[in-house]
Amino acid sequence: MAHKPVGTGFTVISTGSAVKSSSFVHKTDTLRVVTFGARGHIAIGTEPTATHVDYFLTANNPETVSLGAPRSQRVVGVTTGETTTLIFEEGLASQFEVGDYVSLVVSQQSYYDFTHQPVISVNTSSGYNGYFSTRIGIDTNTSGIVTSFNSPYAELRNSLKVSFISDGGTGNMFAQQVQITGQA
Repeated sequence: MAHKPVGTGFTVISTGSAVKSSSFVHKTDTLRVVTFGARGHIAIGTEPTATHVDYFLTANNPETVSLGAPRSQRVVGVTTGETTTLIFEEGLASQFEVGDYVSLVVSQQSYYDFTHQPVISVNTSSGYNGYFSTRIGIDTNTSGIVTSFNSPYAELRNSLKVSFISDGGTGNMFAQQVQITGQA
């Protein structure tokens, strides 16, 4: 099978204790991982901590791990404040839930961008004047932004981290999101 890299790869180095990667924007359903120097274990999630009972990787043997389906949604409005409210198009309920971590990219207004912040509320009010899950609260402070949101395109995506723990000695784990194509 062939792999098509998506985004940039990253390395995590462990000397026997769990180490988390930086966050990455979830763009594919598959993560290719390999360890060098020592075998180890990985955990994938919003703020994971790998233990010696998590997914096992033998040294120098690449594996592909399912990340599940990526989620993304267009943002059409932002209400700034100590908690930031993101507004989705009318009729399109949030794909995100409380506890998810998300990253926002706003074209032509990058000062609205943020990385790996938790969703803390979803407005599920219904009926007349209800929001029907088209507004979510993010635990990020944007109160310093005074410019009106008027971006032609803004996209919110879920984001993840990988935690790696080596089974003794120094181990390097390299990970890369990939798309898998048919047989090579």
